[in-house]
Amino acid sequence: MTEPVLLSGGNPQIAKGFGDAPVQAYLDAVPGWKQDICRRLDALIVATVPGVLKAVKWNTPLYGVEEGRWFASMHCYTNYVRVSFFQGTQMTPVPAGPSKVGAVRYHDIREGQFDEAQLTDWMRQAAALPGEKM
Repeated sequence: MTEPVLLSGGNPQIAKGFGDAPVQAYLDAVPGWKQDICRRLDALIVATVPGVLKAVKWNTPLYGVEEGRWFASMHCYTNYVRVSFFQGTQMTPVPAGPSKVGAVRYHDIREGQFDEAQLTDWMRQAAALPGEKM
């Protein structure tokens, strides 16, 4: 088996695909401590959002409740895993990470800083908002 290519920041290069399999391939390829964060985040989303849809596009796992529309994603960087909320400005509290893109807000998870209660609340809120078409 060929090892996946890691892009800058250690983000795995994974072929575009829909469903759980490409997301699991992404999770399997995430290096070091970030893999635990990504696996916990994926499990939290599955537990919080019944029937969640998954895909990988642009080397990034996406999560949605309506086909072709996404409420959140994750992406690995050198020192953190970034969670993107595509309608983040409509959530309470608004995730702190600003974006140059409309309503998008970011939450960066550093090693040892996984706030399960806050992430669960945000995922519940994000899934109830209109998804972003991508």
